[in-house]
Amino acid sequence: MKPNLLKQRLGEGRLAVGHMVMEFATRGIAKLLEAAGVDFVLLDMEHSGLELERIGDLIAWLKATPVAPVVRAPGSHYHFIARALDAGALGIMAPNVESAGQARAVVEAVKYGPDGRRGLGLGTAHNDYVMPPSPAAYLGEANANTAVICQIESEKGLENLEAIAAEPGVDILWVGHYDLTQSMGIVGQFQHPRFLEALGRVAAAARRHGKGAGVQPGSREQAAEWCSLGYNVISFGSDLAVYRSALKAAVEAVRSLEAR
Repeated sequence: MKPNLLKQRLGEGRLAVGHMVMEFATRGIAKLLEAAGVDFVLLDMEHSGLELERIGDLIAWLKATPVAPVVRAPGSHYHFIARALDAGALGIMAPNVESAGQARAVVEAVKYGPDGRRGLGLGTAHNDYVMPPSPAAYLGEANANTAVICQIESEKGLENLEAIAAEPGVDILWVGHYDLTQSMGIVGQFQHPRFLEALGRVAAAARRHGKGAGVQPGSREQAAEWCSLGYNVISFGSDLAVYRSALKAAVEAVRSLEAR
């Protein structure tokens, strides 16, 4: 079983750094991510056109790297989660978790018994098409190696934050910053005192319950600010945002040569 570098970094008390793929789902992206030195990659199925077959391709290409593939499911339903895991995902990000019951259902979908109710499809992609010598031992190893990320993206999620954070099997609380500000009526206002207070609350709850605190900043300055609040799982932007920003800056620099 491929080790989960995201969970390893958390276990070591280190900052886990990743990236989100929404658009550039090419065969080369896996080795590009490795060359960039990321620990994990979020493969987005919520806000992209990526379907499960392409997710399976990406996970297969990522097997040639140490980068841990985590799938952001389009919802927290069992069939979204189980199929992504059987394709080889080492973690699931569940969007807009608003209650302990919803968090528990995600954990149960991710984990094999007795910790959950994930069905057994052994000897397929997540096992590299080899039957585990000891299926019983494999179930425990897989449970320990697989990450569960619950996104806090609404005021209702904030109201139930402590109960969600206390749920066994949840590894990371993740602030969906745009959706959370939208729910709060301050969309995109990331310096608003209410948003900053909410960020602090999530990070503090994660610390109290021994969970990671995750977020996706769009700049180095934002990353530094949010890390200072206690965030220790950072996805630096989405592929399209990083590409757009870098290309825009380069194009502007080239255009400035015209005035010389």
